[in-house]
Amino acid sequence: MSAHPGSDGAFAHAAEQLRALRFRTDIVVREIPAPSGLAPDALAFAADVRPDANGDSIYGTGRFVLLHDPAEPDAWGGPWRIVAFAQAPLEPEIGTDPLLADVAWSWLIDALASRGASHHSASGTSTKTLSKGFGGLAAEGDGAQIELRASWSPTGALAPHAEAWAELVGMLAGLPPGSEDIAVFGARRTIRD
Repeated sequence: MSAHPGSDGAFAHAAEQLRALRFRTDIVVREIPAPSGLAPDALAFAADVRPDANGDSIYGTGRFVLLHDPAEPDAWGGPWRIVAFAQAPLEPEIGTDPLLADVAWSWLIDALASRGASHHSASGTSTKTLSKGFGGLAAEGDGAQIELRASWSPTGALAPHAEAWAELVGMLAGLPPGSEDIAVFGARRTIRD
């Protein structure tokens, strides 16, 4: 967390609330260093879906960054901005679905709505990639991945926004709400050296 000397107490209070959140047990969320230079105050979290003993996840991962600027930048339309990222590997057949990018974005919007996470000025990209290994990587076969990068300006309570982001990370990894401890099928490990 960064905090500049002129910060109001709003950021410290928000950071305390977000750090106190508990997420489903198969999504491990931890605080990470926040990017510098984006805002006077920032707090960041990483999420990994069902990580192994080394902390690596073959199912999916995500990042959540809360930015605070009491000067209320025009582009934000307020003092807060959230920047989020979620990524998950897919089976190649799913990766070729022409509606996949639209569905991933709709999952974010639906997760925010289901948590009552009011917001405005949402923007982002949903990217699907297909890959094929050659030479020394030919044994990996075909692969696919979905990645969502988004930002929005939250209004009201901030905790529902982090909860919606964690729900999105789970959804992309094949864990719909209420599926805690249910097997995930089709996860691929893509190793590129």
